[in-house]
Amino acid sequence: MGGIIIIIAMIITIVGVCIYLVTTSNNSGEIISKLIPTLIVSIGFGIIGFIDDFKKLVLKNTKGLKPSYKMLGLLIVSVAYVLYLTQVLNIGTQILIPFAKIYITIPIYLYIPFAVFVLLATTNAINLTDGIDGLSSSVSAIIITCLTIVALRLGIPEMSIFGSAVIGAILGFLMFNLHPAKVFMGDTGSLLIGGVISSIALYLRMPLLILIIALVPVLETLSVMIQVVYFKKTGGKRFFKMAPLHHHFELSGWKENKVVIIFSLVTLVLCLVGVYSI
Repeated sequence: MGGIIIIIAMIITIVGVCIYLVTTSNNSGEIISKLIPTLIVSIGFGIIGFIDDFKKLVLKNTKGLKPSYKMLGLLIVSVAYVLYLTQVLNIGTQILIPFAKIYITIPIYLYIPFAVFVLLATTNAINLTDGIDGLSSSVSAIIITCLTIVALRLGIPEMSIFGSAVIGAILGFLMFNLHPAKVFMGDTGSLLIGGVISSIALYLRMPLLILIIALVPVLETLSVMIQVVYFKKTGGKRFFKMAPLHHHFELSGWKENKVVIIFSLVTLVLCLVGVYSI
């Protein structure tokens, strides 16, 4: 449940920034009104993970939160955030097409389920990436840094502040999460971080950018899907030595640190490509 550390750091930093803005800026109200809801939604994802971790670690229930209940909780938080974006902030239903550098408008009845899918898929992808010491936190810190840089370029201060606060929290956590890890983020941290990545991307109207900059978590998810389908179709044979993908490389002889370094470097390159694509 080390993700609690990340949540506490985020809250302290963002509340501190809000207090600073109130005392020094005349236009702070708009920024704060957009910053706080994003923080609350992200913590909402973390709370779902916390309930799961609490049942496993404290109540000694090895199954944790039922998958259907976990998905329902994530779905509720996701729908709430999408409705906030579309009905309260009125950001529209435009999304950027990377490389083409054009925006397309999606009908609202398609955009809402699409945006909810982005939130659910990203949170689960980051969750699957959290399998060895320092992997998820390293990869996620790079991805969120990329999104924060994009927010800075576009002049969106609330997302710049939010992203910077999360990056600082993750880097502080990473000091104790690298191999050999002293603290583990659990579902509390992985679902929180997945929510952060997807919520920022949707706010920036760039959900498709996730397919580029978060390709490592995407491949981790696909590896699990491929493994399950192949196992069923072939009567018990395995496509990968083990899924998710990072375990396949471990069983192929890679040390944990090598997996983390390679996956992080790949993510860094993909983030550079992603920034160029917009």
